[in-house]
Amino acid sequence: MANENGNGAGDANQQGPSLNTLVQYIKDFSFENPNAPRSLSGQQQQGPQIGLQVNVTANALGDTEFEAVLTLEGKATVGNDTLFAFELSYAGVFRILGVPQEQLHAVVMIDCPRLLFPFARQIVADAVRNGGFPPLYIDPIDFAALYRQRLEELQNQQPPAGTPAS
Repeated sequence: MANENGNGAGDANQQGPSLNTLVQYIKDFSFENPNAPRSLSGQQQQGPQIGLQVNVTANALGDTEFEAVLTLEGKATVGNDTLFAFELSYAGVFRILGVPQEQLHAVVMIDCPRLLFPFARQIVADAVRNGGFPPLYIDPIDFAALYRQRLEELQNQQPPAGTPAS
């Protein structure tokens, strides 16, 4: 019976692709509230401008294990005053099996951060709330579109001009 439902050890080569999260962790985190308590008075005439940068990096840890790091960096400002700023590097180690080599990079750079994002989003929301502000709930991120955009940027970069031969 174990072989029929995919739980048997003999099925390892016959199973389809799999992506397993082995561990998730905060790699680096900072939250700044530089103008407190003045910034917490709630007397701002206008809502804050919120900027967010997203980056994904990855490292191969072996043939089937990869570390993916999702970095969220943000700042809320009113005029020239910073209300708060944060930077979070949230990482996970993933085991990826049965994925063709030509698709592996996309899986690591799209699916792994997609799995990390809800946890990173909650860490940021809690930190902003604990900093004295309403929680900041970051909108969902389309990691596939981000991946395509980065590939396009890399393809459009011109190689550096070669130096003339002496």
